[in-house]
Amino acid sequence: MDPLDEVLEGHHATAYVAVGSSLDGDIRYLTQFRVSDPIIFIKKKGAPGAIVVSSMEYERAQRESIAQVISRNEAGFFEYLKEDPNNRPRATARMIASLSGGEVVVPANFPLGLARELEAFCQVTVDRDAVQGMRAVKSSWEIAQIRKVQNAAEAAMAIAIGLIERSRPSQGILILDGHSLTSERVKVAIHTRLIEQGCTARDTIVSCGTDSALPHHTGAGPLLPHEPIIIDLFPQDEATGYYADMTRTVCHGEPSPDIVEMYWAVKEAKKITANAIRDGVSGADLHLKVVQFLSDQGYESNSQGFMHNLGHGIGLDVHEKPVLGPGGDLLKPGNVFTLEPGLYYHEKGGVRLEDVGCIVNGGFEQFTKFEERLVV
Repeated sequence: MDPLDEVLEGHHATAYVAVGSSLDGDIRYLTQFRVSDPIIFIKKKGAPGAIVVSSMEYERAQRESIAQVISRNEAGFFEYLKEDPNNRPRATARMIASLSGGEVVVPANFPLGLARELEAFCQVTVDRDAVQGMRAVKSSWEIAQIRKVQNAAEAAMAIAIGLIERSRPSQGILILDGHSLTSERVKVAIHTRLIEQGCTARDTIVSCGTDSALPHHTGAGPLLPHEPIIIDLFPQDEATGYYADMTRTVCHGEPSPDIVEMYWAVKEAKKITANAIRDGVSGADLHLKVVQFLSDQGYESNSQGFMHNLGHGIGLDVHEKPVLGPGGDLLKPGNVFTLEPGLYYHEKGGVRLEDVGCIVNGGFEQFTKFEERLVV
């Protein structure tokens, strides 16, 4: 049975309805249609999914989407709007109710105002996990897309580390080609390389020194010798929408003994976890395994030390199911996720390493091939 049909049967509903642009991973997954304005997805029990689009998107949607395509005019939107021209949400709700033909199930991020209008015409039930659960198990095609983006990420990482490696210290900062090597300069090089490979990236992290002790500090200003530099990039393929994610920590010059020890602990934690991954193990148990290992090495896991989840699923969103952290999911074949242990101390700096891989043949197949080297 179609997974959404199972959801509808479980809720005794007639149709599953979602609204959004392709920036919404669920919409992109259900339609494989790239669109900047919100569209409506409707899947009736026993029928293929359909999208309602504007006339200007109609022909393109027919060419590109895997869903059936209905124009707003065909769906009766404009006739409903004539009855109350100042209430477009009400007209939209009437259109959805008419197409659905009964009770509907919606995702948790369904627009509240539209849901309230829709409740005037039919019962609305929220299902938080329906599409998220479907997306967590990747097809072979999806895995191939993530591998492709991961290759692009590694090429960009090589550019970034190459700049740091070629730089030279002068007056307490790194200099390359007569100019200071800044976080911004490295990020431009990363993004340029990604664009050349058909990918885009936002919020790329190149943080140095004590800034690296803040896990999501994107970094700013000159990079420093003898200090940890965390480089974390998570590009998205423009054509398919799929993400990759990777992190390396490097140092130009001699890092402090504390950073060397932190680096070893993080690298070993990631290795131990990768070896422990099996079909049916929980993300929560893997996270606790890292917490325990780092505790044995003298590192805490609270407001400093290991401060975040071990990892997360990746696909059409950079963070999606499964969760590798407290309350994390049971892992199954087709799950694609990151492993990213890290240690962070305000007075010392931070260290993080991150790889992507998949549950295959009962174990973990790592996609990331990029070397791990602290001193460059």
